[in-house]
Amino acid sequence: MSLFWRIFLLNAVVLVAATGLLLGPVTVSTPVLFTEAAILAVGLAAMLVANAVLLRIGLAPLQRLTRAMSTTDLLRPGKRPAADGRGEVAELIRTFNTMLDRLEAERAGSSARALSAQEGERHRVAQELHDEVGQTLTAVLLELKRVADHAPEPVREEIHQVQETTRTGLDEIRRIARRLRPGVLAELGLSSALKALAGEFSTPGLAVHHHLEPGLPPLDKDTELVLYRVAQESLTNTARHAAARHVELTLRRVAGGVELCVRDDGRGVGGAQEGSGIQGMRERALLIGATLTVGPAPMGGTEVRLAAPTRGGAARDTPGAAPGSTAPGSTAPGEGGR
Repeated sequence: MSLFWRIFLLNAVVLVAATGLLLGPVTVSTPVLFTEAAILAVGLAAMLVANAVLLRIGLAPLQRLTRAMSTTDLLRPGKRPAADGRGEVAELIRTFNTMLDRLEAERAGSSARALSAQEGERHRVAQELHDEVGQTLTAVLLELKRVADHAPEPVREEIHQVQETTRTGLDEIRRIARRLRPGVLAELGLSSALKALAGEFSTPGLAVHHHLEPGLPPLDKDTELVLYRVAQESLTNTARHAAARHVELTLRRVAGGVELCVRDDGRGVGGAQEGSGIQGMRERALLIGATLTVGPAPMGGTEVRLAAPTRGGAARDTPGAAPGSTAPGSTAPGEGGR
């Protein structure tokens, strides 16, 4: 029975019962006596209470659906509202759940394509920096050395300073190219890549300590790249925004997969809105069926935790993520805040 007819029949029953009482044992005289007015008031209150209770029970599924609509986040998939109720109420909830499934699948597919294209662009830019700009600066260094060998002493010292500046720029370009394309990840594996990443971010003002558990379960290339990019983005956010002095990078085995944890002692996220960096990490996590949590660390600061399933783990099905698809790239280092 539709919601319209249920409400109509409910009110009809109440009105028919009231009419029957007025035509039967309950009568009204002129003028109205106090006892008659009291009986009518009590009867009216009883009818209103009964009507309100029955409507509340009948419309409760719609209230739950409203709460689900207001809290739904495609980057944080949660439980679907139960399709309880009757008639079009249950049909409305089922339609909403179907719409969520379709939206999540479409977002996962578009995110996979966009981030995969971004990873390809990273690779191309890193290759051009290495092959074009890097080789040009190397040639400039060789030419400066040849000129310095034949220059008089006062000019030679200035040329040496130019050489050092050029060499510093060449090192910076190589560092950027390594961040854009983590060659050590493909050549030496995830543990070595994370160690190199921790060493790269370690500075006199920021100590990065890594704890990588040996004997981790085998991970596919997609999962390794997502773990590496999430660690990279987390360390970038810490170095740029957290004002931290110590960072702990941990990778360990958990039930059904591995867990990456990056924890700092900085100022924390507070009530700040999530920037594009964290949203990019959430999109990466969805592509491999992983769970990402970002929040305050136990001793202050910020904690980023990524639980990634292995092939044998109980991974959540991710709409739109095809098995064996290349894990797409995240935001560039430093792009976006926390």
